[in-house]
Amino acid sequence: MRLHILGICGTFMGSLAQLAKQLGHEVSGSDAGVYPPMSDQLSAAGIELSEGFDPQNIPADVELVIIGNAMSRGNPSVEYVLDRGIPYMSGPQWLGQAVLNGRWVLAVSGTHGKTTTSSMLAWILEYAGMQPGFLIGGVPQNFTVSARIGGSPFFVIEADEYDTAFFDKRSKFVHYQPRTLILNNLEFDHADIFPDLAAIERQFHHMIRTVPASGQIVLPVAEEALERVLAMGCWTPVTRFARNEGGDWQWRLEKDDASVFSIRNSDGSLSATVEWQLTGLHNVSNAIAAMLAARHVGVTPEIAAAALAEFASVKRRMERVGEAAGITVYDDFAHHPTAIATTLEGARARLLQDGGRVLAVLEPRSNTMKLGVHKDGLASSVAAADIAYWFEPDNIDWSLADVVNQGAVPSQCFNDHDALISAVLAEAQPGDHVVVMSNGSFNGMPRRLLAALQEKSA
Repeated sequence: MRLHILGICGTFMGSLAQLAKQLGHEVSGSDAGVYPPMSDQLSAAGIELSEGFDPQNIPADVELVIIGNAMSRGNPSVEYVLDRGIPYMSGPQWLGQAVLNGRWVLAVSGTHGKTTTSSMLAWILEYAGMQPGFLIGGVPQNFTVSARIGGSPFFVIEADEYDTAFFDKRSKFVHYQPRTLILNNLEFDHADIFPDLAAIERQFHHMIRTVPASGQIVLPVAEEALERVLAMGCWTPVTRFARNEGGDWQWRLEKDDASVFSIRNSDGSLSATVEWQLTGLHNVSNAIAAMLAARHVGVTPEIAAAALAEFASVKRRMERVGEAAGITVYDDFAHHPTAIATTLEGARARLLQDGGRVLAVLEPRSNTMKLGVHKDGLASSVAAADIAYWFEPDNIDWSLADVVNQGAVPSQCFNDHDALISAVLAEAQPGDHVVVMSNGSFNGMPRRLLAALQEKSA
């Protein structure tokens, strides 16, 4: 089939395009920003790309147009498709019908940790010889690609609650019909789409309704929002896990820095021990969820633990960019106060055993941040850092001055990238760890900082 994808360079749509190509379809696409790394992945896959949304970019013999959720009415290509009566559907709907139909879908949902947990789960199944397919909103470093069809019935998908398309305002994940479902956590986010947390909970329950009675739902204990979702109605066995005590399964830190942890049965007896490279209690929780989801498809905790010992994390999740003059720079995707706090707490526990400091460099640029929904939680979110450097984007609707003034640690605010880099260079000392946090490109800040440090060192 001849497919054309509108909005092809987004992580989800670009991954979907690669799956379509692997299935033997002729695939082309267009986007307003055709740029690496996704453009490189697509070109390497033999997918034709066009810059912009001129209707002439849509092939004359196209049989189906897949429309990304960034597209809206008024877009020239969208209007062309509608006027000409060209068949179209959303990316999640196509994925559900063309890829996931008939497969054992393992879905990972939640406000935080979806990408990392999906990557862990896919790697555990791969390590166990199960050749899973997957579509993940990032690049797992154990695989080097964000999506593949796989060689078995099992398919791991990052189940995003963002809306599907301009013509389908349900969350993407309602199209996936998982048999194994991880519910990691649930907080208010995506304020550009959802009016309140209750609206997101309702969408999560739409997904719960699609999980069969032979399936499995995995979640941590004491997540009030998730318990409210389940209370709306649940027809599937539920497995809960907790730290130290409670739940059907438990986990314990065997080392305070979270480099070694154990998973235990409900009576506290040891099932398996994991020694790995990741940081933070949040990632231990992510790992336990992945281990229990893998157990549902037959992978023992012992095998899962061996897999996690070789897990290489995900690009832009505390990704070590490099070191210069004894100063290490990391790139991280965290953009919600909870994710910022847990990431910095994990970094502090794991990285500062030999001294040094954590310098946090942050850009609050998500749609929810731009609206100021989480601004009151930002000052306390960096409490685990020694110094915080905030960058204020041009299109933010409020000032970061209050965040700086209320900061739990010394903080500065900038609206110029070069000035921010100069400030970090003037402060950073050997042994320090600079953690750059943004869910966008941040003008290449992590690598620009590293280059500046290398130049200063030279």
